[in-house]
Amino acid sequence: MTGASTGIGRALAKEFVDHGFDIVIAADEPAILEAAAELATPDRRVVPVEVDLSTAEGVQALYDKIDRTPDAVALNAGIGASGRFDETSLDDHLRLVDLNVRSTVHLGQLLVRDMVRAGKGRLLVTSSIAAVAPGPYHSTYAASKAFVHSFAEGIREELKGTGVTVTSLMPGPTDTEFFRRASMEDTPLGRSDAKDDPQEVAHDGYEALMAGKNSVVAGSAKNRIQAELGTHLPDALAAPLMARMTKPQD
Repeated sequence: MTGASTGIGRALAKEFVDHGFDIVIAADEPAILEAAAELATPDRRVVPVEVDLSTAEGVQALYDKIDRTPDAVALNAGIGASGRFDETSLDDHLRLVDLNVRSTVHLGQLLVRDMVRAGKGRLLVTSSIAAVAPGPYHSTYAASKAFVHSFAEGIREELKGTGVTVTSLMPGPTDTEFFRRASMEDTPLGRSDAKDDPQEVAHDGYEALMAGKNSVVAGSAKNRIQAELGTHLPDALAAPLMARMTKPQD
């Protein structure tokens, strides 16, 4: 379970513990240690790993901590970046790609190979409804989620018959630290009170994973409507509509 110190990842970890799993949880901050202490029970083991998954060394270090083939994997680690592309830090965009995209592919292959050899396993990849339409003012983030969703759909087909299922979790705006960390608090989307409960999103993701579903648009019905609109609207119409919600305000 990556990105498990806060937000959807923390809520996903709780879902797994509540359903009887021992888990390994990872994040790049000391809060992962607190999360593990709060999630552990007398019957359930929670192993925290503080590691930077935006580096290849961090991915390998986490993999080395996993002492057996997992029954399920949730690749949830991700960050955002807000602002006009030419006015924002290149390092921020590249770190986003390294964490959201590269680490998903790297850790995903290491663990999927193990699950395929075992003949069973479940992989949950956290994408977003942002994957289905252009994302002005968080363009790198939206593109990373489009990659992750397409990646999940592609390897799902490749892995048919192996015993390994792949599910793409597609949340909408959720009440987490994401907007603050992505510097999106000054956007209409960041200011909106209409955000989903991360535990509800995590529950939807867990249920979809266990059912072997291809994907799930988690949370409120509004997310499903927005996902449908984003899928079917021409990009030339979808982009300015999204920009109204994601453009930083003075």
